[in-house]
Amino acid sequence: MAVKKKFPYRSALVACNGGCHVQEGQSCENGCIGCGICVSVCPFQAIAINENGVAEVDEAKCVACGKCVRECPKQVIHIHECANYIVVRCSNKQNGKEARQVCSASCIGCGICEKTCTAGAVKVTDHCAVIDESVCLSCGMCVVKCPRHVLTDLRGIIC
Repeated sequence: MAVKKKFPYRSALVACNGGCHVQEGQSCENGCIGCGICVSVCPFQAIAINENGVAEVDEAKCVACGKCVRECPKQVIHIHECANYIVVRCSNKQNGKEARQVCSASCIGCGICEKTCTAGAVKVTDHCAVIDESVCLSCGMCVVKCPRHVLTDLRGIIC
């Protein structure tokens, strides 16, 4: 189904890398659990569960209708501006030590990204980086400096 997207282009984003090492029978406290609810409610088939067991959105198909955002039981999906390529792939709320014990790909709130961002777009809130997309220049300096690779470039240019 082809759908014309409206400007400014927006898409859903899952704020989780899928690096949890949660014990069998438990669920991740702060990240995507791969339950598939978002996949089932998406009318555009823009969401799939990836190899890490977390939901992943295809920006080309997503029209930012918000159904997945409303239905996500973990509230890890939000709408973002597609023009901003730099995103935070974590929704952690635990301090660094606790976060490291549960997830190998979680934000530990070290603040390196916040100190690196010359635009002042990155802030650490509740032990997790948050990007103000209205200020972000998408320069990628935070991505380069992030020791846990939580901040990522959706284009795949900056590693």
